[in-house]
Amino acid sequence: MAIQKITSGILADGAIVAADIADGSITTAKIADANVTAAKLATGAALPSQSGNTTYYLTTDGTNSIWKAQTALAVANTQITGNITGSQISSNTLSNTVFQTGSVENYMSAQGLGFGMRNRIINGAMVIDQRNAGASINPTDGQFSVDRFMIFRSVTSKLTAQQNAGSVTPPAGFTNYLGITSSSAYTVTSSDYFMICQRIEGYNIADWAWGTANAKTVTLSFWVRSSLTGTFGASIQNGSQNRAYPFTYTISSANTWEQKTITIAGDTTGTWSTTNTEGLGLYIGLGMGTTYSGTAGAWASSTYYSATGATSVVGTNGATFYITGVQLEVGSTATSFDYRPYGTELQLCQRYYEKSYPYATVPGASGAGSTIIFVYPNGNGRTGCSTYFKVSKRASPTVTSYDEPGNSGKLTYMDNGHNFTATQNHVSTEAWSVQGPNSTNNSGVAFHYVAVAEL
Repeated sequence: MAIQKITSGILADGAIVAADIADGSITTAKIADANVTAAKLATGAALPSQSGNTTYYLTTDGTNSIWKAQTALAVANTQITGNITGSQISSNTLSNTVFQTGSVENYMSAQGLGFGMRNRIINGAMVIDQRNAGASINPTDGQFSVDRFMIFRSVTSKLTAQQNAGSVTPPAGFTNYLGITSSSAYTVTSSDYFMICQRIEGYNIADWAWGTANAKTVTLSFWVRSSLTGTFGASIQNGSQNRAYPFTYTISSANTWEQKTITIAGDTTGTWSTTNTEGLGLYIGLGMGTTYSGTAGAWASSTYYSATGATSVVGTNGATFYITGVQLEVGSTATSFDYRPYGTELQLCQRYYEKSYPYATVPGASGAGSTIIFVYPNGNGRTGCSTYFKVSKRASPTVTSYDEPGNSGKLTYMDNGHNFTATQNHVSTEAWSVQGPNSTNNSGVAFHYVAVAEL
């Protein structure tokens, strides 16, 4: 017959020892609730009072059962916004699913902590403008406005581009933007194109593994403001321009800054450069013909700069389109804008474009002064000198010298003020050399230069 209960006094102290009870013979179900109380346990085994984050576990000191304290880790309720399941904690780590995507990046950015080159767009805040120093341009096809951002257009004089055009207040956290203003009400033809573009060097997207089964998802984000509303188009494209991903975004309110986010699954096919050639191009449509427009939201083996049916900025006279805070990063969630030190951003731009002129001076400006480099005649012959670039270039650049009056391809001798045609030699990614005509005197040479190694 089963034993229902053992009461006090039945068993003498020490009558049952560990050897008398086989391992596992007594389970929770074998002891009814309240049948064993603290008094039935050996001296020292009674449970102490609970306090704070302290918990207790039952063990032995070799003779008696005793309780030992263990302090638990305190976690404030406000630090957990959802449930953490047991499967999310393994080997003293928390699985990735515990954290909201982008939370760590946002926190580090808010604390001013770097995360490498999270944003693969250079000059996305439109701060650097070496070429134009804030002046408006009526761009030629492929001309740069602010650094790293080109303007492509199939027909001349349909728009102007300028850093901070219209002098509106940028979105919070930004001081600059790139502004486009339509110069007429132009109806685009099938083969027309009007767009803003930044080409990204292959080295800067090599870790994305595009063109392979391991292609990473990326997210594009930017702030935009336009006098027009509706559906607008853009595209990401490889350097060969035979793989494109057109997409759309909506501007809901006229003349209001709005932030847009587009997530793109990486291309598992196609060829994507991972060297110093063009790896990727970002194209922001301002008016696009049907030839260069494709279905939004899908990869295509075509040359598409925008999405079918997108609003044409150049179709309305005086229409404005402003953009800043352009960021392209790995992941499926947009994080806060990746601000880099001004000097760092300038150097990133100078890998592709460098000038010897003061920052606020447009190259070729008359009366801009000059960089003077003292050189000595080679016997009774030519003078010459070498100039090292501020930043190593992406590739051997095209270098243009300017004499003191601002004439391109010239240099000025300081001994007589004459301007001579310059002869270039030994242009590399690090430096270039220049020669002038014969000189019989030790002479200083005055000139400025521009070096271009754009994609």
